[in-house]
Amino acid sequence: MFKFPQIAIATATGFIVASGSAIADERYNPVKDQTTLKECGACHMAFQPQMLPAKSWEKIMDGLSDHFGEDASLDKETVAHLKKYHVENAANSKWWGGKFMRGLSDSSAPLRITETPYWVREHNEEVPKWAWNDPKVKSKANCLACHPRAVKGDYDDD
Repeated sequence: MFKFPQIAIATATGFIVASGSAIADERYNPVKDQTTLKECGACHMAFQPQMLPAKSWEKIMDGLSDHFGEDASLDKETVAHLKKYHVENAANSKWWGGKFMRGLSDSSAPLRITETPYWVREHNEEVPKWAWNDPKVKSKANCLACHPRAVKGDYDDD
């Protein structure tokens, strides 16, 4: 199995070491939080928090009674846990930001990953319009239809 190299990144206070897999163009940290995998994964793939800014996750978690047309209500403790996990790992939660913040202002809070400028740009350039009508795709949110390793955080096309 291919192992990604580690690289050193200079900062104002020294260096940090990062794994290439964490910063590769189409790779994200996989969701390892068991509550997120259980609760979010019960209805859809548990999306990596790095795909939306913190304000988006806050709005999503505060609106679970109407979660894209479904009642996904959970008890307060579970909601608090999920919200904390998603906000702490959101696209704008680390000093280096994330590609899903490209084209978004600090006040932006899109509710759908598929409506972020980064997602739209990537999919408009690479996916032919007819592909969205494929019965195995069904929805733009069905990442696994085209990215079989998405659960592991790997959205590479190859």
